[in-house]
Amino acid sequence: MNFELSGKLIEKNDTVQVSDTFKKREFVIEHIDNSGGKEFIDLIKFQLTGERCSLLDKFNLNDEIKVSFNIRGKRWVKDDRVSYFTNLDAWRIEKIAMTSEELPPPPPLMEEEAPPFEEHDDLPF
Repeated sequence: MNFELSGKLIEKNDTVQVSDTFKKREFVIEHIDNSGGKEFIDLIKFQLTGERCSLLDKFNLNDEIKVSFNIRGKRWVKDDRVSYFTNLDAWRIEKIAMTSEELPPPPPLMEEEAPPFEEHDDLPF
């Protein structure tokens, strides 16, 4: 199953080489849910594995991103004790475009940057 979740990137860790053939990189987003008239804030940890570890390189902390991911579960047995692990494996990350309300206003146009005004009398009417 594929899932998507959006939020603000609040933590990005370095890539960790777990074994000769496996590396992973974890990151956390802050997801705010305003449904039901209340605000709920969740901090969700994802992981990137293998060649996907570099997907996070082009994003900065506080960027609003959308993460596409799969849920992976594993069973682990040690000393007759059974444990289960669940990971959110990210496979795509996209930056969410800011709305016009979030964009900073453009800097004022300086006089020397303004195009020169030329008056023309060649109008056909």
